[in-house]
Amino acid sequence: MRANGNVTTSTHTTSNPLAAVRNLGILAHVDAGKTTVTERILYATGSTHKRGEVHDGTTVTDFDAQERDRGITIFAAAVSCAWDGHRINLIDTPGHVDFADEVERSLRVLDGAVAVFDAVAGVEPQSESVWRQADRHGVPRIAFVNKMDRAGAELDAAVASIRERLHPAPLSVQLPIGAEDRFAGVVDLLRMQALTWDDDGVAAAPAPVPDALREEAARRRRLLEEAVAELHPGALEEFCDTGSLGTRTLVAALRDLTRSGDGVVVLCGSAYRNRGIEPLLDAVLAYLPSPLDVPAVRGSDDDGSEQERSADPAAPLAALAFKVNATPTGRLTYLRLYSGTIEKGDTVWDATARRTERIGRILRVQADRHAQVDRAVAGDIVAVVGLKSARAGSTLCAPDAPLLLEPPGVAEPVVSVAVEALRSTDTGRLATALARLAEEDPSLVVRTDPETGQTVLSGMGELHLEVAVEKIRRDHGLGVNVGRPRVSYRETVGRGVSGFVYRHVKQDGGAGQFAHVVLDVEPLDDSGAGFVFGSAVVGGRVPQEYVRAVEAGCRDALAEGPLGGHPVTGLRVTLTDGSTHVKDSSDTAFRTAGRFGLREALRACAMVLLEPVVEVTVTVPEDAVGAVLGDLAARRGRVTGSVTRAGATVVTATVPLAELFGYATRLRSRTQGRGTFTTRPTGYAPAPAPAPAR
Repeated sequence: MRANGNVTTSTHTTSNPLAAVRNLGILAHVDAGKTTVTERILYATGSTHKRGEVHDGTTVTDFDAQERDRGITIFAAAVSCAWDGHRINLIDTPGHVDFADEVERSLRVLDGAVAVFDAVAGVEPQSESVWRQADRHGVPRIAFVNKMDRAGAELDAAVASIRERLHPAPLSVQLPIGAEDRFAGVVDLLRMQALTWDDDGVAAAPAPVPDALREEAARRRRLLEEAVAELHPGALEEFCDTGSLGTRTLVAALRDLTRSGDGVVVLCGSAYRNRGIEPLLDAVLAYLPSPLDVPAVRGSDDDGSEQERSADPAAPLAALAFKVNATPTGRLTYLRLYSGTIEKGDTVWDATARRTERIGRILRVQADRHAQVDRAVAGDIVAVVGLKSARAGSTLCAPDAPLLLEPPGVAEPVVSVAVEALRSTDTGRLATALARLAEEDPSLVVRTDPETGQTVLSGMGELHLEVAVEKIRRDHGLGVNVGRPRVSYRETVGRGVSGFVYRHVKQDGGAGQFAHVVLDVEPLDDSGAGFVFGSAVVGGRVPQEYVRAVEAGCRDALAEGPLGGHPVTGLRVTLTDGSTHVKDSSDTAFRTAGRFGLREALRACAMVLLEPVVEVTVTVPEDAVGAVLGDLAARRGRVTGSVTRAGATVVTATVPLAELFGYATRLRSRTQGRGTFTTRPTGYAPAPAPAPAR
């Protein structure tokens, strides 16, 4: 299905089939239109024959019952489609901050991404967070400014916010035709032609630029050429020679700038009205990389030496499991193949669990629907059935060529609730359900409180835990009691101690234990997070192997601080002196001395309790701003900004996470249901008073 047949610029002439593959994600702030963009891509490519709508609960990627009830994406969903002879493996990621770990795991296996922005709001808090996540993974992006048909939509303002808040050079390749409810299409500044759609979203044939926009389109084309020439040496050479850039040079330069991260191509449209999707797909093919264009994946072999595997189906297998999903019909493990080939029935080596596994079936994924295939090759994203031990982050490789890939990072949970089965006879079933949840989502942590004996479920936020508990109720038919949410506090050193002496001496028959250490403890200079250990011992008074044991003991002591048994962070410990006994000193003795020595030293320090804080962005009608500001102040919020746009005021504040429990209900009542808010974690800050001990 091709609506604008002459828009595409082919990016490869090679016959290698991997050149015709794109693995990309859709990233955005919640409610910017990611899922609608995904639905329109599936519709435009002929993968679906009816346009799904989020508000109707008919979308392909938001197939979970909770996603349809809540109208948000919760779980990353993979789909495949075809466009202009290319296969696109697409992952629709969540936009809510509580599910940022799903985004992290997805970005780990993607080659490119489309960042979706609201044409009215521009760059929103979670837009910025996912952009930074993509920066960390080095994922090239193009930008799609969505909702151009909304009142107050303005492409230039959205582009300015990209420049100011995200700091790449935004390179607009389109000019809107019409504004707000009169938005009808775009001018393609590369080919200087008009692309329009009718009221049903059907594309018309490319046409000349309308007379009213010809001068403005020429001006913007010139600005685009100048901006590209400033950033790209090859384009600069042509620009200096001829005074302009040809379309071929411009496309090649935009591709290079996108892949290097020095620029971001910006397109616009209205996904809801099905306007602008075909040019977006063409841009995906033209600018985002194929598996052949990204660097070879790196891992370590059994000897710990670094190895590289390129995207070659004939190379030894290297694949990363990035998502596990337990379905009624079996356990699905989602894989990104970096090199090699797998076929149904193959035996593979799980380098993380160090055991062999057998591939039962290989599935091409279409959200909750699957098509069975016989084989998958390097560059593919597929699901497999039959793996028993693989978890999110596991490496699968050829048994005769082991390789361990770096797994995606897992964020530390910040909110906890106690959970228990309504009926005591269901306790075992609840434990099984919780274990399955933690297996599917590594950012959920299940533990037993040693003091109360309660089962504690920890996650990234209130909504994260609410969704997890509801999943237990729906999927397992279990009644569950849930306690009030509690945040995860930390402790840090406000004022340290120097020359703290600790002796560990134990003599109870036979070989004894002796270790003598002298410790300096001080706060870290920077953000107050982390732990640094050093040794200033001279003359070999404490041998190096014992220094390592002292460090291990100090790390053990960080698990519980003196204020309330919370983890300790943000300190530097230096071993300055010590002594040994010729017979009784050992690794065990010095590790014990490190643990108990630091524990006692922390009691002598001035300790500070830290609580998690978040940046809250509240959007409210202008007549409700006073009430909202007063409520934020009562919650110990510190307002950092306030802007008015499109008849609403957007207030930004830093608020302790513990003060936000139940805020959604309070905000609705103070704004007659018209207020909305989003949050973004910003770290930890000193709490006004110690929390009760666990």
